[in-house]
Amino acid sequence: MNPSSQPFLPGARSALAYEVLKEEHEVSVLGGPQGAMPSRTTTVINVQTDTVVPDHIVWSLFNTLFFNPCCLGFVAFAFSVKSRDRKMVGDVMGARSYASTAKCLNIWAVVLGLLVVLAVIVAVIVVFTAALNRGYMGSFHLPQD
Repeated sequence: MNPSSQPFLPGARSALAYEVLKEEHEVSVLGGPQGAMPSRTTTVINVQTDTVVPDHIVWSLFNTLFFNPCCLGFVAFAFSVKSRDRKMVGDVMGARSYASTAKCLNIWAVVLGLLVVLAVIVAVIVVFTAALNRGYMGSFHLPQD
């Protein structure tokens, strides 16, 4: 840049300095000097305006109410609420971290809850089968005096 085109102190020539800077900015945006070969490079930037981070709050609430072994459903619900709070603040990385933890806890809560339900069903079937084999079912006789 030419040192004589910029004033040292702001004053009457500040409008001239503004015009010079504006012209230099336009030249740099247009691609530099006319004599040079223009390079054809394209840069595409995808900007998402609305970041979608699933917080799994409905799944966590379901697990809290129905499948809650070792309080995993409740803890998953707490992480889901934290994820939603982080998303509202604009902290996408924090929201994803909390959502990932909530998803993992929800998976464990469902798996352990289903295992408990299956264990109870198997135990009931085994107890009733053993009772039928021993002849206790259907023989409700009162002791005779």
